[in-house]
Amino acid sequence: MSITPERKAQIIKEYAIKEGDTGSPEVQVAILSDRIKTLTEHFKTHKKDNHSRRGLLKMVALRRSLLDYTKGKSESRYQDLIKRLELRR
Repeated sequence: MSITPERKAQIIKEYAIKEGDTGSPEVQVAILSDRIKTLTEHFKTHKKDNHSRRGLLKMVALRRSLLDYTKGKSESRYQDLIKRLELRR
């Protein structure tokens, strides 16, 4: 259910603000979004996997709090991140 190290490195490279950046909210939200997308696909075939569903809900809550933090710090960074990740339609 986790992402491969290659995919994680690609996400970090794409969303990093500066060289060597792995902890910015943008990178964390992007990694969480990829993991959430993977788990969502998993639940299409494994409908009764309630243990993983709890983990999914925790990830969604963590992503929401990171997005709220980013919005509080800089509205433009928040809007850019939402647009790049296609979270709102």
